[in-house]
Amino acid sequence: MSQADTLALIRRYYDAFNRDDHDTMLACLADDVVHDVNQGVRRAGIEQFRAFNARMAHSYHERLENIVVMANADGSRASAEFNVNGVYKNTDEGLPPAAGQKYLLPAGTFFAIKAGKIARVTTYYNLTEWLMQVTGEAE
Repeated sequence: MSQADTLALIRRYYDAFNRDDHDTMLACLADDVVHDVNQGVRRAGIEQFRAFNARMAHSYHERLENIVVMANADGSRASAEFNVNGVYKNTDEGLPPAAGQKYLLPAGTFFAIKAGKIARVTTYYNLTEWLMQVTGEAE
């Protein structure tokens, strides 16, 4: 894949995320996609990614803003930096109770690309900051 093709793939993935279009997001992924979740366990395979998306959609309503996508020259790696503008709508297991708390966090994702699909998704954000915002302890 060219650098331009990879940039278009990542933009398509995030455009689908912001439209809550999970089918288009999944279509951007390799069947054996590896998903490294912030502060979580590594998940492998598209079905695990689908289950993660369902859990996230149940507990959170998020829109990504100010997305900047970068890719290396041969299109095999990409990254994105963005702000997560969200609402914590249903309690996620192991986290504080949800009551419609709003949050705004910077985040980033790293991607590996193989055969025109996203083969790895690794996302990072500051969980401590998110916890402070949803519990009202933010400064």
